[in-house]
Amino acid sequence: MASSEDNPSEHHNAETLSIDAGGTLTDTFLMDSNGEFTVGKAKTTPDDESRGFIKSSRDALDSWDLDVDDAFPNLVSTVYSGTAMLNRLVERESEVDVGVLTTGGMEDTLRMGRGRQSYTGFSYSDRLHVNTHKHPEPLIPRNRIRGVRERIDVKGNELIPLEEYEDDIREGVNDLLDQGVDEIAVMFLHSYQEDRHEQRTKEVAEEVIEERDADTTVMLSSEYYPTLKELPRLNTLVAEAFAAEPSRQQLTRVQESVDDHGGEVGVRVMASHGGTIDIYANELARTLISGPIGGMIGANYFGKELGYENLVCTDIGGTSFDMGIIIDNDWKIDYSPEMARLLLSLPMVNMDSVGSGTGSYVRVNPTFDKIELGPESAGDQVGVCATETDVETVTVTDCHVALGWIDPENFLGGDMPISREVAEEAIKEQVADKLDMGVYEAAEGVIKILENKLQNDLEAVVTGEGYAPSNFKCLSYGGGGPVHTAGYTENLGFDEVLIPEWAAGFSAFGCGAADYEYRYDQTTSIDIDAGLSMEEAAKTAGEELTQVWKNLEGKVEDEFAKSDIGLDEVEFQYNILGQYQGQLNSIDIRSPVDRVDTPEKLEELIDTFEEGYRRQYSEEARSPELGHTITQASVRGVRDVVKPEIPTEGLQGSEPPEDAYKESREAYWDGVWIETDVYDLHALNPGNELSGPAVLEGEATTYIVPPDYETSLDEHRVHHLTREE
Repeated sequence: MASSEDNPSEHHNAETLSIDAGGTLTDTFLMDSNGEFTVGKAKTTPDDESRGFIKSSRDALDSWDLDVDDAFPNLVSTVYSGTAMLNRLVERESEVDVGVLTTGGMEDTLRMGRGRQSYTGFSYSDRLHVNTHKHPEPLIPRNRIRGVRERIDVKGNELIPLEEYEDDIREGVNDLLDQGVDEIAVMFLHSYQEDRHEQRTKEVAEEVIEERDADTTVMLSSEYYPTLKELPRLNTLVAEAFAAEPSRQQLTRVQESVDDHGGEVGVRVMASHGGTIDIYANELARTLISGPIGGMIGANYFGKELGYENLVCTDIGGTSFDMGIIIDNDWKIDYSPEMARLLLSLPMVNMDSVGSGTGSYVRVNPTFDKIELGPESAGDQVGVCATETDVETVTVTDCHVALGWIDPENFLGGDMPISREVAEEAIKEQVADKLDMGVYEAAEGVIKILENKLQNDLEAVVTGEGYAPSNFKCLSYGGGGPVHTAGYTENLGFDEVLIPEWAAGFSAFGCGAADYEYRYDQTTSIDIDAGLSMEEAAKTAGEELTQVWKNLEGKVEDEFAKSDIGLDEVEFQYNILGQYQGQLNSIDIRSPVDRVDTPEKLEELIDTFEEGYRRQYSEEARSPELGHTITQASVRGVRDVVKPEIPTEGLQGSEPPEDAYKESREAYWDGVWIETDVYDLHALNPGNELSGPAVLEGEATTYIVPPDYETSLDEHRVHHLTREE
């Protein structure tokens, strides 16, 4: 638990609550009306996340001498992020059975996938060898997919009338109902251009459902995700039915927990595009990867407030290492992201994630006698050292404990019993003896393998985008981030390495910094021929784009209306994906106009595209003589919210105060046991400087400063980690 101030007994009036329910721990971030905040942490409770949320909130409020019954009635904003929905996709397990109606001949779309989908989630070495990877298991088995003879072409023209084959719908629905499906997802080819076949199918399907008195609902791709490419669109629609709808039950429990403790505020969820949406929003699958997105939003807000324009964001939790890049205080949007080994069709803040975290399992490959990590994780069970769990396989956290880096009496503030002896014995049996090594040598080897892997992954993300690490400050957060920051940033040459004191709750902090936002996207095929005058183009292409934006505005307005938010409180933003005619890829452009109903406005939009293209590819790559195509239109509705205030305190000298020093204990560094000073992470004052080896303990995380490193705490309670010259 960490608080932004020195006097916890001072009166506080908690207004903003943010929740990040990760795979291992649940973080809560509470902010008062002055912008001051406190962070809490508790074990995630996957069966009912509201229990972990309440316990974590109590942990945070203890520093303000408050309980949830005192604080929740004053809340004006509550934002949730978590992994329950994503876990359903990863594990291919759901409480509901889903059936699919699709265009006849396309029944095997989910099984065939695409080449790119076949290798998502595999290491680079496995991707090179086709015999070491296979297509991911589809969410829906083939026997629950039925074809309907119909066809709309890419321009929206009807090629095969549906009216002649409505019996296909009835037969398909009856068959799916015989199998007991709870949801029927309908995805026809090119329905994003013309949806009348899907709409008629819904009418017929609901007639059959009513006749049979079944409790089954029908979902249309044209109503949820009207975008190009049938595989990602079908994957996303099925994910909505398979994982998102059941996850509303978890979110409802969180809402009920807030209500039961006197709260009178609706819970919002962190969405993939960087804003927050209501738990009753139509497209809930946008919240699949809400936790890491919160970290990116928090990093961008952090950078804007403190003047850091270019950041590399790194987040280590119990299950994964998440990385993202912010340039000029903005992030890229990926319109076809990969998640749970599926290609999806929704806008997502561009991030990379690898299955390496502090809960990752450690095994010895018997064929090659080498240590392998993950990708499986102990999750909220932590490791064999957590004696109240049933984990049997060594994890990275067990190695932390064995090396003396983590105090067994202080894990989660002492709430989780940890045994160093159990960890050492398990490492000896499962790793050290098999490799003819000492226990501590093996444990340190595990850490070095992990950090080298993370370092390679991080370097690949930065250089793969064409940048040098020296152009960025690296921001490290997450419960496991401060433990490994020195290791995975070593020799990469970042301009600075930053660790906020509230790193453990940083993703929850980011949720608190996110605006209330809805976004809708629509695939288009709007050509602006090079030979047309601006007057002609504005009457055709301009009017078509304007109408699409108006339709999307209506969807955004409907979502805000569910929360009784009027248009006078919402700021609309407009985007397009544009390309030169005939190109394969489009670039994302923030439109300078909200309507394209005059030649001047169209010219302004095209000029903005040209500038964006020049910036991304170079002046020489521009080809306006080809004409332009708008491939997608988007509308964002944003309502501003109260955001957390980053602390600012006076510098108090380089020497830490006496009460910050806790003890001295032996820890293992580079093959040697060294007496290491241990400090209270939250008792240090701005201006304090420490040289390694040192361990800075908080109740929610541990910050490791190895030998030959030093750290200094600035006025914003952000640590700057540097290698000693």
